[in-house]
Amino acid sequence: MRFLLDDEQREFARSLDAMLTAVGTPSVLRAWAAGDRGPGRALWGRLADAGVFALAVPQAYGGLGPLPVELAVAYVELGRHAVPGPVAETLAAGVLLSGAGGPAAEEWLPRIASGGAVVSLRLAGYGPYALDADAADAVFTVDGDELRLAPGPGEPSASADPARRLFRPEPGGEVVAKGPAVRAAARAAGDWASFATAALALGCGEELLRATVAYVKQRTQFGVPVGSFQAVKHRLADTLIGLEFARPLLYGAAVELAGGTAGAGAAVAAAKAAAGEAGYAAARTALQSHGAVGYTEELDLAWWLRRARPLRDAWGTPSACRARVLAG
Repeated sequence: MRFLLDDEQREFARSLDAMLTAVGTPSVLRAWAAGDRGPGRALWGRLADAGVFALAVPQAYGGLGPLPVELAVAYVELGRHAVPGPVAETLAAGVLLSGAGGPAAEEWLPRIASGGAVVSLRLAGYGPYALDADAADAVFTVDGDELRLAPGPGEPSASADPARRLFRPEPGGEVVAKGPAVRAAARAAGDWASFATAALALGCGEELLRATVAYVKQRTQFGVPVGSFQAVKHRLADTLIGLEFARPLLYGAAVELAGGTAGAGAAVAAAKAAAGEAGYAAARTALQSHGAVGYTEELDLAWWLRRARPLRDAWGTPSACRARVLAG
């Protein structure tokens, strides 16, 4: 298959990149990590105005989707700029509520599409935590065939990325949907969360590589740029190859999701494994190439360095994804 984005999709990516560059996400990340949600919520609203969150919500509920290719385009840019908040979880919650239906879908889906609701999610089989539950307007949990609205964010847990806060949602809560449709919707939501996280990981890796290439052109040793050393060139080339191999898998998974094929889950798992590993490899290359400065809090790139591994493991570890590909 020869797959290329069309002009409208490329322009969508450029417009998001320009907007996020103008905002300056490192300052938003620092505020979010410190507990100040104001700048992050303002950015969330701007992303909603650009149509990002409507892409996963059906038109019947005020959305535009589901449009997985456009979502991949958008979420790569969100990953490139390290946008804080449960962006993958909100997308997946939209898929979950769409499949479950009922009053909860009617209440929450228009709010998700418009950017009026930040939503986090915990699904059985993907760990006990919900991302940024303390900042979410709602936290949904699924166990078996019951969809519940958690009564509170629950207990916090440590995270490698201070701008990605993990919480174990409080047990119980109101049952907002029940039955076989919930179980099927939860499986679909897990796939979409994994898909969105793969796109975030790819974008994160691309930014790490871009920043590292720029740095090794400037940093000198023995009177020459370190980027001229063959060992550095080889490391950067390997990083680029990993990212470029992950990209077609991501868009291939988007095509499978759009078609609703039986192999969509395995395609998503392959994309998640490849993008997660490539993004993490880019972080290791960036850290090694930056040297001691890579450990400093003052370096904006530190936010991307600390994000790569959590994105690799969230919504499907590499080993779990590979097992699913083999099973599929």
